[in-house]
Amino acid sequence: MRNRLSRVVFARRLFDSLDPWQEALLRDESKRILIAAARQSGKSSMCAAIGLHKVLYKENALVIVVSRSMRQSGELTTKIKQYYHQLGEPVPATAERQLSLSLENGSRVVTLPGDEATIRGFSGPDLILIDEAARVPDDVYAAVSPMLAVSGGRLIALSTPNGPNNRFSEWWLRGDGFNRHITTAYDNPRISDEFLQQERNSMTPVEFAMEYEVSFDAEHYQLFTREMLDGAIDDDVEPLPALEALAWRPR
Repeated sequence: MRNRLSRVVFARRLFDSLDPWQEALLRDESKRILIAAARQSGKSSMCAAIGLHKVLYKENALVIVVSRSMRQSGELTTKIKQYYHQLGEPVPATAERQLSLSLENGSRVVTLPGDEATIRGFSGPDLILIDEAARVPDDVYAAVSPMLAVSGGRLIALSTPNGPNNRFSEWWLRGDGFNRHITTAYDNPRISDEFLQQERNSMTPVEFAMEYEVSFDAEHYQLFTREMLDGAIDDDVEPLPALEALAWRPR
């Protein structure tokens, strides 16, 4: 086995700089991790680096990449392969296809769509990466968890929020044994205030809160907010009397 670099040192070979939240993620050894991050925050890049680190430094490792569709899953796998070539292919490949990578040390990266029947065909992964996790069907999560029972592998789910009614949001709000990392657009030095103002002007408040402020506030997704409902109530208005003519009676 090759001498193992820490994930932070490894990532510094790929990226010019690391944000504080990215370093914290790379150092995190937790088995269950949630990443709630604004768009263009680098969450996919960090997870691709974590996945590549696993297959380069652990023999016979299996990394599974899952998202809602094969196309979305393939985007993260493409990043993994891009970084693999960027490093000069330090472990020779035995097979490289559009949606997979197999290395001479027996390790593999496999891409899967968000289909629980397809996922059930795999066992013993060392790492599962669930991209755009707030948009993945719930039955996928039910299929993923048992795969890790014997291997003791890690699960990392990354996403921007997508309202309150999905498994990613439920896990985030309850904790459920996950270590959570969050970063908003305001934490990103590569996104300017001018750009955010343009986005704020062109999006609804709900869209902006979700995409850039990483909001899990259920009230943001309601058609009528609590303030709107409270303002519509007038205690001085008498309720309508019963309309006897419209009352139903058996014949």
